[in-house]
Amino acid sequence: MSVNVRAVWAGGGVVWRPDADGQPEIALIHRPRYDDWTLPKGKTESGETVFASAVREIAEETGYAVLLGRHLRHVTYAINGTKRKHVRYWSARVTGGEFTPNREVDQLVWVSPSAAKTKLTYTLDRLVVDEFLTLPADLHTLLLVRHAKAGRRSRYSGPDDQRPLERVGRAQAQALAALLPLFGARRLHAADRTRCVQTLEPLAKALGDKKIRIEESLTEEAYLRDPEAAQRRMVDLAARHDAVHVVCSQGKAIAPLMQWWSARDGFALPANRNRKGSTWVLSIDDDGRVVAADHIADPMPDYD
Repeated sequence: MSVNVRAVWAGGGVVWRPDADGQPEIALIHRPRYDDWTLPKGKTESGETVFASAVREIAEETGYAVLLGRHLRHVTYAINGTKRKHVRYWSARVTGGEFTPNREVDQLVWVSPSAAKTKLTYTLDRLVVDEFLTLPADLHTLLLVRHAKAGRRSRYSGPDDQRPLERVGRAQAQALAALLPLFGARRLHAADRTRCVQTLEPLAKALGDKKIRIEESLTEEAYLRDPEAAQRRMVDLAARHDAVHVVCSQGKAIAPLMQWWSARDGFALPANRNRKGSTWVLSIDDDGRVVAADHIADPMPDYD
């Protein structure tokens, strides 16, 4: 007799902050219900992305606000034989807050990564910390977004550069406005196309009516004419550590750009379909080199 195994999704993180010497220290929590030491995490609620659940659960369990960085690991394990729990972990840098004991967590300690690996109860948590240690903790983030859905070109009678977002595209743009601030989105750039600008408009409003800078070198046509100009512009933005920059462009510019960047800096590209509304989360070191690239296929919630 077969048993239907239900998927349960959760988000969490390696919550870290620099110590007095600038080295990362990690927050571990103790849960009295299980008498264990673990990394903060929690289940994704209906209508919520796993990214949002990671930030929310970290805040609820630890009291700390965080910004997500690179994706670390996706772990999975069985629960009672009828459920399979999937937990996705990110590097999560503390931006503020304070721990107060609560119903779920009675203790929180800050320890070095090596001490964390000794203190953690579960092997899977130790594997997540191992992945955290493969790269420097203090990486900078750049977000590269493909514009949201704008319908078929054949169905729009006006100039193609003015083709607007369709209904689903507007919903994707709203979802991006909720998603990208979790990674610290602050400065906004859009290729010189109406659909690219409209993709970032809800985010600009959410950030307090931020200005969207038009990037003429980042359209598909401009990339085809002069790919080196687009590459130089993106490298320049990647080197700016003043804020997390968001760039919205088109599919036929993003795909070759990412291939070029991967070859130049030597980072792996995860499998992706370069869908409309998708986002590249690029992690960049102090020298402006991309050291990791994560791909978010769709900003819309898809975990129940």
